[in-house]
This record gives sequence, structure tokens and C-alpha cells, in this order.
Amino acid sequence: MGARLAPCHTSVHDTVYNYSSPVPGMVCKGRGALSNSEGRFESRRITAVDDGWYRDERPGNGPATVARPERARSIITRNRSPDVPFDRSINPYRGCEHGCVYCFARPSHAYLNLSPGLDFETRLFYKENAAEVLERTLSRRGYRCAPVVLGTNTDPYQPLDRRLMLTRQLLEVLYRFRHPVSIITKGSHVQRDLDLLGAMASENLASVCISITTLDDTLKRSLEPRAASPRRRLDAVAALSAAGVPVSVLAAPIIPAINDAELESIMARAAEAGARSAAYVLLRLPHEVAGLFREWLQAHYPERAEHVMSLIRQCRDGRTYDACFGKRMRGTGPFAELLARRFELACRRHGLDRRNHDELDTGHFRIPARIDPGSQMSLW
Repeated sequence: MGARLAPCHTSVHDTVYNYSSPVPGMVCKGRGALSNSEGRFESRRITAVDDGWYRDERPGNGPATVARPERARSIITRNRSPDVPFDRSINPYRGCEHGCVYCFARPSHAYLNLSPGLDFETRLFYKENAAEVLERTLSRRGYRCAPVVLGTNTDPYQPLDRRLMLTRQLLEVLYRFRHPVSIITKGSHVQRDLDLLGAMASENLASVCISITTLDDTLKRSLEPRAASPRRRLDAVAALSAAGVPVSVLAAPIIPAINDAELESIMARAAEAGARSAAYVLLRLPHEVAGLFREWLQAHYPERAEHVMSLIRQCRDGRTYDACFGKRMRGTGPFAELLARRFELACRRHGLDRRNHDELDTGHFRIPARIDPGSQMSLW
């Protein structure tokens, strides 16, 4: 007999069967979200009904990961946010298998008519022609070089990249053009590309930021189930630093009454591993992320769920989320102010307040000469 699926009833009273929609609130092994509710742009509403089949035949297991290729027409995304120190980024993947329940990028899956819940971490898309489009973009006569960031929306070193290696392909193109790049990741296999990153860093063309949310393995397993362990991320910091790559640490997100007590410890371990600077971000809960995070709290920390949400509202002017520039990253109010002061003192104590280290160099940018393999010049 084949695997059975829990039936879901839609608003028009027909029954559908969905592999990726387990019973809401049921913890799926290796997955962060506990449900797969519809995105805010969908016209149909689906409600899961538990008849016992899913729970009996697939105990604790979530849906499998499916990755589909797509052809990108452009590769560099521009932004005008005053909250971030860059104006262009590259994201070779849509969706992220790390499964971080708090991820602010989850709502982007709603634009694909997929759920920001389990779909976001199991229905992935990759830009198979990313390197080709990047090379074409950088070769345009009117292109003006400025540092680009990899990993602003989804992680460029998520598990899928171990097989596809799109991030390395992009780095190879950027290095040929001597184009500066910064990387934000919580994936430890950034060390795979130490040869490229080290060579680029020697010309002041590369830097890396490692995101560390917690030093507690148990918390990590439920909060970011398929991301690298805290120990492996610190090892990545040490390896990058030893290779001469400027590396910083991002303590993010800081969740009141969940991991905020670890802030000083994260700073201390980061400095010990060789990080040059640090930053932090207060938990953000835009759109569907708020409901997913509440589900996670009720499943893993039911005794303090209301307290956590109360502290979050205190930092967001009484709301679950405040999207205003200047406030969304760090919040406001007494708790947020105390957190900022603690971070400032910890950075000063551990020498992580060197915010003005050398910026990446755009002066080396060049368009490589194209050589026809059949020409005599190819002999050189």
C-alpha cells in the first residue's frame, strides 16, 4: 500500500491531498515550521484534518525537499534600504533548507503561490544560469562596480549548494572580474571556497559574515534545524580568519527570553575564533512569520510563550512587528535599549567594535579579455 495523506478540505468543500501539509502544530523532524498554511496572496483556504494516517505512517518525518531549476533573466537585485550598508545583492536560491523558523524571507514564497511555512524550506528553486547571467551583467559597457552581497535573502551555502555549487560558480566569475563581494551565511561549507575567498581577500575583494544565533545545540536543532551547529560555525570563523579573510559575526536574531542571555557569550566566542567585528538584529516577524513563530513557541516553550510575545511587543511599539526604517532591526523601548547597551559593552570588551576596517576595493574591477579558443592568441 502506498503512503497515505491527510485530507485537506478547501473553502469550496472539495477535498485535496497535500504531501507537504502535515497536521498544524505537529513537529516534523528536521524542519523548522510546524505548518504549511497558505500565503497571503492565495485565493483558496486549506484546512488540514487529522485522520491519523499521516501521524501513524510518517511519525515525526516532514516532507522531502524538492529543488527545481529556473532561468534567471537578471541576477543583481538593488535596494534602497537605509538599514543595510549595501545597495545590491545576489541570491542564487529561492527558499532555504536550513528551515530557520524565524526567517524574515519566508513571506517571499507567497509570491510563488507557495506557503511561507514548510513549502519555504522544502520547495526550493535555484537559478541554474546564475553565473552566466552575472558574467553578462558585469560585461556591460555601462556597468558601474560596487560591492555586492551574497546571501541577503536566502543562504548561499544552504545544504543544496553542496551539490549544485552555484555559489562557487558566482565567486569564480566575481574573481575573474576582480569584483568585490561580501557573504552572509550560517553554512559551514563556506570553507569549501577558502581558496577563492583567500585569494580575493588578498586583494581586498572579499569578506564574510557568519550568523550565530545560539551556542546551545538543543535550541539550534529546533530553531534552525538544518543549519550548521554552533561549533562548526565558529570553526568556519577560525578557518576564514586564518586564511586572511576579514570575518565578522552576526548575532541574529536576538529573541527576548529565548537567546538574549547568550549575547555576551556569542561575542566572546566569536572574538576567540578570530572575528574582527560584530553586529546583532532583534527578531523580526513580518507577515506570515509571526504566526509560524507563535506555533513554534507553543510547541517548544509553551510555559513562556506569552512572556516572549509580550517582550517582543514592548520592543515594537505595542505591535508584533514594526517595519519602519531605523527601528525594524533593533526595536525601541527599555528592553531594546538595554540590549543595545549590552552589545556595545561586549564588543568593546572583546575588541569587536572595529567597525571602520578597510572597505572592499572597487579599483581592481576589470572586464576579462575574451579569447577565442581557436585563435592564435589562445596559445598565450
